Amino acid sequence: MSSTATPPEAAPEGSALHWRALESLYASAPINALFASELSITGEGTSRIVFNIDHKVYHAAGAAHGTIYFKMLDDAAFYAANTLVTDRFLLTTSFNLHFSRPVRSGPVIAEGRWISSRRRVLVAEARLVDLEGEEIGRGTGTFMRSHIPLSGLDGYARTFAPQG
Repeated sequence: MSSTATPPEAAPEGSALHWRALESLYASAPINALFASELSITGEGTSRIVFNIDHKVYHAAGAAHGTIYFKMLDDAAFYAANTLVTDRFLLTTSFNLHFSRPVRSGPVIAEGRWISSRRRVLVAEARLVDLEGEEIGRGTGTFMRSHIPLSGLDGYARTFAPQG
């Protein structure tokens, strides 16, 4: 007896491992100890970072400082692009940032999306949305393949270590 049902497709094991390793790499970066944030690789060429805005990241006028916008937009775009590169760490070579509106508190989501690539250079964009789904910022970055192997970075390599 044969079945005509088609099983759902899963992400290739190699891609899923790479994505989990990128999430681990993000979590291992010392800078991220300063921000309550979590990266999720949502698919090839996409990423999502959820973080919280509170008074610790305010400028003098009582709203989130632009550095938090830049950091989260750059990270979301970077990790979206790095889903397509499995051997090397990428470096940000430029980033254009547009502020749409201030945010004072609550959860914010940075959504990254790969746009294009040529040889060593990749382009990705990201946007920040608040809890109501309103866009508060947007950015586009270019990223270049470095000479740094991902496998040599502890935060990345931990994902491939045998569990025991």
